[in-house]
Amino acid sequence: MAFSANQSTIGDIHVREVAGRRDIDRFIKLPHSIYGPDDNWIAPLNFERREHISAKKNPFFEHAEVALFLAYRGATCVGRISAQVCRLHLETHNDGAGFFGFIEAIDDAAVFEALFETAGAWLRARGMKRIRGPFSFSINEESGLLIDGFDRPPFVFMGHAKPYYARHIEALGFKKAKDLVAYDYSSTFQMSKQAEMLCRRAGRVDKVRFRNVRMNDVANEVDLINDIFNDSWSENWGFVPMTRRELEEMGKNLKLLARPISIKFAELDGEAVAFGVALPNLNDMISDLNGRLLPFGWAKLLWRVKMRRPDPIRVALLGVRKKYQRGLTGSALALGIIDAIRTSHSEKGPFTAELSWILEDNGGMRRMIEMVGGRVYKTYRIYERAL
Repeated sequence: MAFSANQSTIGDIHVREVAGRRDIDRFIKLPHSIYGPDDNWIAPLNFERREHISAKKNPFFEHAEVALFLAYRGATCVGRISAQVCRLHLETHNDGAGFFGFIEAIDDAAVFEALFETAGAWLRARGMKRIRGPFSFSINEESGLLIDGFDRPPFVFMGHAKPYYARHIEALGFKKAKDLVAYDYSSTFQMSKQAEMLCRRAGRVDKVRFRNVRMNDVANEVDLINDIFNDSWSENWGFVPMTRRELEEMGKNLKLLARPISIKFAELDGEAVAFGVALPNLNDMISDLNGRLLPFGWAKLLWRVKMRRPDPIRVALLGVRKKYQRGLTGSALALGIIDAIRTSHSEKGPFTAELSWILEDNGGMRRMIEMVGGRVYKTYRIYERAL
């Protein structure tokens, strides 16, 4: 058994840091061999994954240090993992936590051990005291390991996993840090009387109005989303603020994917005090592309994004300014945003949605979602272990 911060060998498993284009291609394509015929795994777009793990393309790297690792048995690639130190997280929480992500591997305890020991050694070399994850790369991106709800494909920007992943990770001493839940929702659900009352309250609050995003002013609208997001989420477990460059990337994605009816603001006395963002389920649109856009994938995807009715959708972000969160007005605003999205999307008929992700102990938000018919159907777990 041999270890360094950049590679390790346990038995016949050798782990080394990704270096060069060929390794990057292997890192991106490894999940294809892991999931094989699993109908509930959606292959992400190769070019998008390549940009996401690129220090030149992804603004996360401006405030973080990242290493990507591949595990081999002989010449066969059998697993992968990332290790990352996020300076913004450390400045916000000062908890000595480093992170892992992108975990994929064959059903073999030795592979998991070698991957996590290598990632842990890399983090220890940078002064980290704990390893937590998975985050690919941050809590503002794909978070948590799927531990329940394997029977349906994930929505856009949510993960999938093999059931054995949790068993191998827990065998290495990792414990639950926090669970995240995803809600299944149908627009045909009849809301409870309490939910209807709160929605009516939102509509009656003096000088409250709900509006669509202004797509001709995306830069300023994204600034507004970020301002409310950083205020409303600032006391949430694991919160890390977004940077200006990360915001710019969000703006590009919203302009490509979102429609005006899918992004709602609530304004009170002329001030934007709440927002919600719903995205078409891109995973539905790329499920038959196998990660490739050439030769005809570009045309298919472009047509689907522009022409398909956005059903199902994922309500991916929702925030109410802190000063309103603890009163009935805050509940009414959150429900009002959900109802405004529901009303707009229902104009072309019933639809389904995922509302995700929600911290397991966010009782207020969970009660509101359940009042409008949301049902937990997937659970994602964030693990941690001392280094």
